[in-house]
Amino acid sequence: METVRTVYTGEYRTEATHVLSSQKIITDAPVDNNGKGEAFSPTDLVATALCSCMITLMDITAHGKGFSLGEVKAKTTKIMAANPRRISEIIIEFDLTARSYSDKEKAILEHAARHCPVAKSIHSDIKVDVSFHY
Repeated sequence: METVRTVYTGEYRTEATHVLSSQKIITDAPVDNNGKGEAFSPTDLVATALCSCMITLMDITAHGKGFSLGEVKAKTTKIMAANPRRISEIIIEFDLTARSYSDKEKAILEHAARHCPVAKSIHSDIKVDVSFHY
């Protein structure tokens, strides 16, 4: 079964529909690549997917180990390279200051984040810089 159905809507935009839930995502080319920058660019979604996957896996792992993840905030920065145009670096800064974690819990969370499925799918040419602030 297909996962996502995507339609080109014109002017460098797409509308992607998640088949199971019918949720939609609009993409737009970034301003520095002929777009309006009015929505996520496809490369923004790659960086966003990495961050979201890391948080999701931290939560799944925390529950499996008998503790709660609690509130997590993150800042994601995507850096592009030219020739060829591609993602060269993704920087993710996690803010986990809303609660206290033991050293063991911190190690569990960091390991889970760094080994999420999206992280394992990112090409080794892309630098991934992740920091955790407790």
